[in-house]
Order: sequence, then structure tokens, then C-alpha cells
Amino acid sequence: MKVLIADKLSPACLEALERAGHEVVDAPGLVGEALVEALRSERPEVLVVRSTKVTAEAMEASARLELIVRAGAGYDTIDVEAASSRGIFVANCPGKNAAAVAELTMGLILALDRSIPDNVLDARRGVWNKAKYAKAAGLKGRTLGVVGVGNIGREVIHRAKAFGMPVVAWSRSLTDEVAAALGVTRAESPVEVARRADIVTLHVAATPETERLADDAFFAAMRPGAFFINTTRSSVVDEVALRRALDEKGLRAALDVMSGEPAAKEGPFSHPLANHPNVYMTHHIGASTEQAQEAIAREAVRVVNTYAETGEVPNCVNIADHSPATHQLTVRHLDKVGVLAAVLDEVRKAGWNVQEMQNLVFAGARAACAYITFDGEPDEATVERIAAHPDVLAVTMIDL
Repeated sequence: MKVLIADKLSPACLEALERAGHEVVDAPGLVGEALVEALRSERPEVLVVRSTKVTAEAMEASARLELIVRAGAGYDTIDVEAASSRGIFVANCPGKNAAAVAELTMGLILALDRSIPDNVLDARRGVWNKAKYAKAAGLKGRTLGVVGVGNIGREVIHRAKAFGMPVVAWSRSLTDEVAAALGVTRAESPVEVARRADIVTLHVAATPETERLADDAFFAAMRPGAFFINTTRSSVVDEVALRRALDEKGLRAALDVMSGEPAAKEGPFSHPLANHPNVYMTHHIGASTEQAQEAIAREAVRVVNTYAETGEVPNCVNIADHSPATHQLTVRHLDKVGVLAAVLDEVRKAGWNVQEMQNLVFAGARAACAYITFDGEPDEATVERIAAHPDVLAVTMIDL
């Protein structure tokens, strides 16, 4: 398969793809029109990206594109709806950067508590101000609120315990049993986490359901002077509401992600909160450790190789959980040329829309059994015509 790499991957991973027999086009830094042109000219079957945005226009540029691999956990930079409408698989590499993001989260918490960046800046300016910076509260015994208990959230919880911090957590899937196993207190909502914690950190995926999860009500529930950490996606935070909380409640925030962040690796940057005295900003580096990037790249290679070898897509994010199929047709038949074609022709005439199909061949390759799920109105006459085919052994149909 031809694989276009639009972001930087380690040389070892590129070599692994080539050893597997793929034609690799290594073109890190492709963005916007440059990505569209590369897809149009190279016509790859697979596209691998990290931070590069993949739009519907980009997908239209390559009719051969079958799979987009996001070398990371989040995939909100990819127009998944457009990919699904074009029959393009989208896969990610979940969990491989969890430790890295958790490490940065704890680093940001420590930075806020000890004002480490301001300490360093004053020292570089030749200013000694121990009286100001020797007033940290410390982390031991302070309650950490974790919103989102996936791979990253759990890694954060594990590290927080090493600092002696009790944890209150919320996640849609968090049960009392799982909370007990993790040694955390389960909250009923994100707002309850905000109300009960001294420090709140977000680790939810960017979805329509989590957009502006941290809103006015969320920040109103937080304690005056509390810390707020976001290392997930900017869309989960109402930044206007955050600004009000910074100004009116003395909240302090550390943000690794923010609205309007540049797509390029280097260049000018501005943001309304960048110079706020209560805010520390980092450059969306949560997953940017050598360990994480190697693990992610290896997983991206595994996804590509598995797809090439089996047609299966590990970590696929755009396959329907439940198809709209209403019925299943089971056809036991002789394993001969043209039998399934004749069956599907009858299905077409009946106006049944096939959702899934599997054909299992019995030992000896004399007979087979086809399972066809479809959306449509059942029609006994169609079933009878299929059953009348000389090479069909039996036909059954059930409701789903």
C-alpha cells in the first residue's frame, strides 16, 4: 500500500512500514493546500497525521484514500463525518500518550503551586523574591478533581496518590465499583467535582457532548483560588467563563491547549489569556515526549500493517456500533460460482439495503453459509425465489 506520512514519525517506524512492503512517502509538515495537493498527486491508500487537520476537501483529492490514521488519541482534527460518507476508515492510537499527558498535568499542578515559571523569570531578570515565592500551599492532603477517567485520567489518579492527594472523580462510565478499585470518590457530575476539589483537571474527549463542559456553572462551583488544568482540548472550556473566574474568584489556570492555537510548529502566537497573571500556558506538548511518540508511532504502524494484511482496522472510530439492519437472511448454498451473485440480485430487486454480509465456507469447500443483514421490508416471494435456486440448500429470515 502507498502510505503518505504528513507529520513527523521516527525513522524506525518509517523503516518498519517499508519492511512490510509499503511504499512510504515521508512529507512531514503538510498542512492546508499543501496536504490537498500531496493527496492529489501521490494518491495514497493510507494517510498518517498527528496535528495536521484533514478536511473533506483533502479527502476528495484522493479517490484511492482508504484509511486515515491519527498518530495520537484525539481525532477532532479529522472530519470524521466526511470520512464516513466516503467510506474512509479513521483510526487513532489511544492510550499510548497517557503517561506523558499525566506527567505534564502533574508538572503544571506543581508549577501553579510553587509559581515555578515566575520564580525562574524573576531569577533571570536578576530579581530575588523569596518572600513572595515561599508561600506555596503544598499538594499533600489537597483534593484533586479529575473529570474524565479514561487512560489519561487514571494515570493522573495514580500519580496524585503518590503526592498524598485524595481524589474525587467523574466520568460517564465511572461506577461505584470502579471508583472503589481506583481509590477515588465518585462524583455525580463535573460540577460536583468542581465544587469538592482544590485542583481540577480535565481529561475528557472532545465531542459535541463535552463542548464547553467547563462553563459558567462549572467555574462558579469551584472554590476561590482553586487551580484549573486543561491538557485535553480547548473546546471543552468556555474561555470567556474561565476569564471571568480568573478575574473574579482568583482562580489560577494552566493550559496546554487553547482556542486558535497555531497549526504550524513555530511562528507568532497570541491569545487573550496568554498574558493573564493567573495563567500558565504551554505549547500543546502533552504527548510530546520521546517515549510517547515512539509508542504512538509503533501503534500507527500496527494499524496500517493490520489493515493491509487482514482488512481489519484496529482502533477504528467511525464504524457504526449498530447498523440499521432490520432483518437477517441466512442462505445455505453450494460453493459454486454465481450463487451469491444470484442471491444478491434478488436482494437488489426487493429493494433491500445490505448492511453486513459474511460467507462461511465449510470444510471441503463443497458448501457454504451466507449471513446477510439488510434494511428493508421482508418479502416472502423474494425468499421463495432465492430458495428455488438449484444451488441453494436452505433459506431462513429472522427479524433483528
